[in-house]
Amino acid sequence: MKLRIILALGLVILAEAACASVKPNIIVFYTDDHGYADLGIRGVEKDVKTPHIDALARSGVIAKHGYSTAPQCVPSRGGLMAGKFQGRFNLDNNGSALDGFNKETTIATRLQRAGYVTAQFGKWHLGPQSEITKHGFKHVYSQHGQQKFPANITVDGQDKPMSEMKPELYHIDGCTRAAAAIVTRYKEQPFFLYIALRAPHTPLDAPQSYKDRFPGPMPERRRAALGMLAAVDDGVGLITDTLKQHGLTEKTLIFLIGDNGAPLKIHKTDSPLDGDAGGWDGSLNTPLNGEKGMLSEGGMHVPFLIAWPGTIPGGQTYKHAVSALDVAATAAALADVPVKPGDLDGVNLMPYLKGENTRPPHEALMWRWMAQSAIREGNWKLLRGGEREYLYDLSTDLEEKHSLASQHPDIATRLRDKLTTWCAELNPPGLALGPMSPVWNDYFDFYLEGKPAPKPETKADPPDTKATRGWLARGGNLINKNGVLVLTPDKGGKGTFITRSQIKLAAPATARIIFKTAASGQGAIAWRMDGDKDFLPANRAPFEVKAGDEWQTQEVAIPAKGRVIHVRVHLPLGAAEFRTIDLQPAK
Repeated sequence: MKLRIILALGLVILAEAACASVKPNIIVFYTDDHGYADLGIRGVEKDVKTPHIDALARSGVIAKHGYSTAPQCVPSRGGLMAGKFQGRFNLDNNGSALDGFNKETTIATRLQRAGYVTAQFGKWHLGPQSEITKHGFKHVYSQHGQQKFPANITVDGQDKPMSEMKPELYHIDGCTRAAAAIVTRYKEQPFFLYIALRAPHTPLDAPQSYKDRFPGPMPERRRAALGMLAAVDDGVGLITDTLKQHGLTEKTLIFLIGDNGAPLKIHKTDSPLDGDAGGWDGSLNTPLNGEKGMLSEGGMHVPFLIAWPGTIPGGQTYKHAVSALDVAATAAALADVPVKPGDLDGVNLMPYLKGENTRPPHEALMWRWMAQSAIREGNWKLLRGGEREYLYDLSTDLEEKHSLASQHPDIATRLRDKLTTWCAELNPPGLALGPMSPVWNDYFDFYLEGKPAPKPETKADPPDTKATRGWLARGGNLINKNGVLVLTPDKGGKGTFITRSQIKLAAPATARIIFKTAASGQGAIAWRMDGDKDFLPANRAPFEVKAGDEWQTQEVAIPAKGRVIHVRVHLPLGAAEFRTIDLQPAK
């Protein structure tokens, strides 16, 4: 009898040890410009319909105070992937170089080394999509619009050489279908899926069938955003159903996080969907104050869900602040990945979500983005914008309407000192990387000072650029003087460049510029490809500039593939003259 009991206990211990050693699958859904209000389960906006996401939330945890690492796409994605605050490797904003990020070890690389199958779907925004495999992803299906995209798997999860694919499905549907196929393909192995869906980021391209789910009067941009989120919700449902089909629900940890708040452009103008790709994206941050591009709550307090049925108790609303940086730290701990001190800035959330540790995971969360910086410690938040400073008690004023800086100078000083010490560790150091630009001063005036909203921008008639051969100046004035384009910067301006759009240049190509300038420093050619909404950091070629009265020539390679549609020429701040700007395809 004693022998049987001992054997039985031994089997139980072995079974528990085996279960403890099993590495969970990890899935990260990363939405794009997705406002805090736009989850059905939140109950803030009544027009939102996200039944599958709501079911995911009920099976796990709603992080009531979940934060991104930045109020903008590139830095928030860099921080998520590296598991380290992006200011430590000089990735402060969308215009930052990617040299620092390229040297970081991503969580995908760490998990791949630990035996995980890794796959990326959707928006990358951290360099050339064709090079995503260099950052730890075995499989790539990087569709984020209805244009060609690099992939090394088909929509059915089958291998193919890395090459450009034509879209077979709406980009959200294509990414989630491909992800579900990878779940099925690797159901017997641990996998890490990064599903970064460009929704509801502009352009608002939801098919009519999705928009038809939201009848009745509403701004059309709102209807389109809700349609894109409905596609995301269907995709979440497809993947959770696929997990259930293969018995993987209790073997899979899922995060759903927004990259930053919704861009409202203050006025939430319902401009035509095909006429304002950079306007309000139709999403809402209610009841939070501010929007994308601000370190106020509306800029980076985002949708944030965590589910792992059978391990994390469901039906929770977690009250302490958590960060997107915690994803990498949690994944590394679960996969038994060795991590050196300083490798990761996040915290393994498992003990906290399972109730084993009731303390807050973070003593404080801190941010820096361009001219803004902020710290949240408990319920106190100090927010800086240039020389402005605000102090909020988020337990009673989550909407950041009443600054208490004058009533509690001691708290403001303590938080500022802590924030200053942390910012000194960043690259480059400092509470801010420059003065506040006019647009962010306007946003702070409106949201945090309660001043009247500035007049909405109107689409002006395009200037006559025949004299300047299609080139325009930004931050200065450009004229044609005897066949030479003369650039004069605005007085007191912070920077200028010349730009030309609506071109059709087959790349790879070469830009040959003959110019002279009054300032030395670094210049650059930047370009935007057909299908890209923004100028990507990777699409920039720098060169050195010397001031002088002699004409100098620069030949700069544009090592892209495809069609260049928009070019900018940057020079150090100062007067300049251009004799030749010649853009030639390699062939």
